Amino acid sequence: MERVRSPAVAGSFYEGERAALVAGVDALLEEARRTRLPLPDALPKALIVPHAGYVYSGAVAASAYSLLLAAPETFSRVVLLGPSHRVYFRGVALPGADLFRTPAGDVPVDPELVRRVASLPGVIESPEAHRLEHSLEVQLPFLQRALRSFSILPLVVGEADPSTILEVLEAVRGGPETLVVVSSDLSHYLSMTDARAIDSRTARTIGRLDPSLSPEAACGAFPVNGLLLAARRWHLTPVLIDLENSGETAGPSDRVVGYGAFAFFSQKDPGPGGAESEVNGPLLLSLAREAVEVALGANEELSLPVGSPWLARPGATFVTLTKNGRLRGCIGSLEARRPLLEDLRANAYAAAFHDPRFAPLEAGELPGVRFELSLLSPPEPLPVLSEEELLKTLRPGTDGVVLSLGSRRGTFLPQVWEDLPEPGDFLRHLKAKAGLSEVGWPAGIEVSRYTVKKWSEAP
Repeated sequence: MERVRSPAVAGSFYEGERAALVAGVDALLEEARRTRLPLPDALPKALIVPHAGYVYSGAVAASAYSLLLAAPETFSRVVLLGPSHRVYFRGVALPGADLFRTPAGDVPVDPELVRRVASLPGVIESPEAHRLEHSLEVQLPFLQRALRSFSILPLVVGEADPSTILEVLEAVRGGPETLVVVSSDLSHYLSMTDARAIDSRTARTIGRLDPSLSPEAACGAFPVNGLLLAARRWHLTPVLIDLENSGETAGPSDRVVGYGAFAFFSQKDPGPGGAESEVNGPLLLSLAREAVEVALGANEELSLPVGSPWLARPGATFVTLTKNGRLRGCIGSLEARRPLLEDLRANAYAAAFHDPRFAPLEAGELPGVRFELSLLSPPEPLPVLSEEELLKTLRPGTDGVVLSLGSRRGTFLPQVWEDLPEPGDFLRHLKAKAGLSEVGWPAGIEVSRYTVKKWSEAP
């Protein structure tokens, strides 16, 4: 008699009826496939995806699962790891089940993979750990719609060292038929401002393959850290696909949960990656203008550049619009929280229509508007103790500078040095922009700097 793990959160985290569930998941996957930058000729070896209710994190999860639609028959085995939310234990728990059931059908547990890990240190069998756990269950409908036919190794992870997870992953690594999926949300119940800052740091930690995440940064920190160790050993390159929070999707903005989607590609694959020299400034300028043209009805639809996988890497941009030599809008990002193409388009749109200093751009103005794009380096903290020390440290013409004090923050791009070449004037105006007194150096002020690569349309 087959042992079945029945769904625990169908009808709450996701639709409980088959037709509605299938339609909803298919819609999320199709929307992600249509809007996400295509990554030709590359399939991921591993994914990190969120596990909240689909109304909150479904679109973020779909952004990663949509990568599988290019070759749904490739993966026949999925190693699925997620944190335990209801049962405390140490180690990794097998379900003691032969099938996992969802409203979309049954998924078989792979007996060969179970056999490979059952005797490893730290691995136990615990149906109780699986019975009400949602972190694995919510991934199954996405896999059922994105893949043809597959079996799973479902592992609920308690408190565990990264080395324990690494040993498990090594035992079931397999070849191109095996996909590793780690289920994890990011920060929990912070303000949107704090969540964005912490989740950005978490994304950078994952990007460095640094297995030091805490459960406060990601509830699935234990399996994620193990995957990062494995990614180092397997020579995988992580790519941030999407980074949002519940305040940006379907919830209030005062207590949000962070969601990230990451894909890990083999370095021998022609997937995302490559040198910074690949960045094509003229292409970025054309994509920024296109985003505004589409919004104004001057262009039919956004293009999806093929053969430019560097656009899927995280990037931070500022888009500046000028008209007749005067500023017409400028909006940007200080940290790389999302793929470069997404960041560029969002900032181009915001510069044209949501800079509070200007009226929204009108279609008749567009031919006379000049686009300028700045691609920012990661910010470098400057632990200065006084204004005098900062003035000695600044590099006029080179440094973009960020001042932060509590909720107040302001930045000047390096281009501002052209109008304010004296460091004292530059800093005084920046303090005013940040809402700080132009006189004095308040306790607790934080300073960072960055550089930019800049491209401008011809006058």
